[in-house]
Amino acid sequence: MSGDKQNGWCEALYRAKASELVLYGRALGLSHGEAEDVLQDTFIALLRREHAPATPEHYCVRAYRNRALNCRRSLWRRLAREWESRLWFERPEPENPLELEAMRCLASLPREQREVIVLKIWHEYTFEEVGELLNISPNTASGRYRYGLERLRRILKDTGYERHRRFGEAFALMGATPSIGEG
Repeated sequence: MSGDKQNGWCEALYRAKASELVLYGRALGLSHGEAEDVLQDTFIALLRREHAPATPEHYCVRAYRNRALNCRRSLWRRLAREWESRLWFERPEPENPLELEAMRCLASLPREQREVIVLKIWHEYTFEEVGELLNISPNTASGRYRYGLERLRRILKDTGYERHRRFGEAFALMGATPSIGEG
């Protein structure tokens, strides 16, 4: 089999999972750049495999998670190098304010809850798949998800953001306009 055909599974997997994996890395506490670096390292390792794993998507997420956790462990060793290199490049464009607010809210959750929420919502994993990936029971995964969402609801409610129950649309609550004659 040619190298192009052999690696086709990896390219398809990258197209399907790359952005989700970067988000997962952010949920694990990595910066955007670190999450992208871990993504690149993961796919380099996948490309070096002689054959595709039995469950490529699961294997990829598991490999990404392991590399992301290793990256976090080595963070302190890299801080000095990164501090200096930060001065070498221009700062990136500012992120979208809504994206920053969502990341702030997710970051306020415990890592275990953040991780399950990202895997469940953005990766669309079942609780069984999340449990298998994290080496926890599906019930534990479900509980972390449920408690994490409840905390997010409280945080968002405290910041004036609420979900419209009937339509499922999210909108920011604003002060009601005064009635005619009030004011």
